[in-house]
Amino acid sequence: MAQRVGIEVSLACAEAVKLARTDVVSAYPITPQTHIVEHLAELVANGELEADFIPVESEHSAMSACIGSVAAGARTFTSSSAQGLALMHEMLFIASAMRLPVVMAVANRALSGPLNIWNDHSDIMAERDIGWVQTFAENGQEVVDLTLHAFKVAEDPRVSLPTAINMDGFILTHVIESIELPDQKDVDAYLPPFKPLQILDPGRPRSLGVVGGPEIYTEARKAETVALENAYAVVTEHFEGLRKQFGRAYKPVETYKSEDAEVLFITMGSLGQTCMSAVDEMRAAGRKAGVVRIRLWRPFPAGDFIDAVKGARQIIVCDRAISPGACAAPVGAEIKSLLFNRKINNIYVSNPIIGLGGRDVTRQFFKDIYAQAVKDAASGKPMATEIMGVKE
Repeated sequence: MAQRVGIEVSLACAEAVKLARTDVVSAYPITPQTHIVEHLAELVANGELEADFIPVESEHSAMSACIGSVAAGARTFTSSSAQGLALMHEMLFIASAMRLPVVMAVANRALSGPLNIWNDHSDIMAERDIGWVQTFAENGQEVVDLTLHAFKVAEDPRVSLPTAINMDGFILTHVIESIELPDQKDVDAYLPPFKPLQILDPGRPRSLGVVGGPEIYTEARKAETVALENAYAVVTEHFEGLRKQFGRAYKPVETYKSEDAEVLFITMGSLGQTCMSAVDEMRAAGRKAGVVRIRLWRPFPAGDFIDAVKGARQIIVCDRAISPGACAAPVGAEIKSLLFNRKINNIYVSNPIIGLGGRDVTRQFFKDIYAQAVKDAASGKPMATEIMGVKE
């Protein structure tokens, strides 16, 4: 029977990994991800999780070990953050190119420099093209559910790609929340044992990850890209399976008070909940605002997003990362490109960059952003990407 407990979100993530009957955990500790792997190490040492825990000297080695582990047929998990995720960079591409279903929790944190251990989305936005399925959680319950969902999607033979669950560092990872941990038998019913598509077996020798010269490289990358695009249908299918098994519904794009909204905030991660509270206050003041929350980042759910925003005259894309020298921040660039490609030119796009390095984003901050964005649109100001709240 499911149990509702007060638990730190990092520990709840580790408990979900245990419930998934993971075979191998390989990780290197880095703030604010550390509590996840610390708790997993405890669970393995105490005999509560029958798995191998591989302590390594770096995140590059952690992902290398994960690649070898899952290639040998083991259900495999790791987690990282910021500089550690950046150190994994080389190996992340290899995991997806080899179609190996590693699952990774990313405790989102600002990249140095200056050195900063607090939350923004700099780390994962630097890895947005690694070919992994990527989701974003808003709260602790979603971290648990999306972790189970990640194993289900990654290991589905129609996908067979690594999958990352993003959770905001400290804002989620170090907060104690009321979370329902599902019963083991329900998890087993949702997530069957891992059946790898390809496996390294001494009895049947084979090579994985061999050289791909010019005559085959393009085709290999095309196959990987098509597999990631096709993963969308599997992601939504397993969201529905999650709802049937555990009673909690998720969608690639979720909305709040958007039906008659003239202005929509676009958020990812924990900001969505603060933004929804701000929208409630704006609604009470007569402003027709709403929220569109992107849960599935890769593959990007283009059709769902267009359906969610098509009735608005203005959208405010809230980015928590900078793309220096570019025309827009990462999420803003994605959405502007989508609207251009779909020839939707009647929506004014504001792209504020907020919450960098863990700076607070309050309800009042959202109201101030709304006021500035509406003013800009009314004045005919060119659509802009701007870092908000800078101390001049």
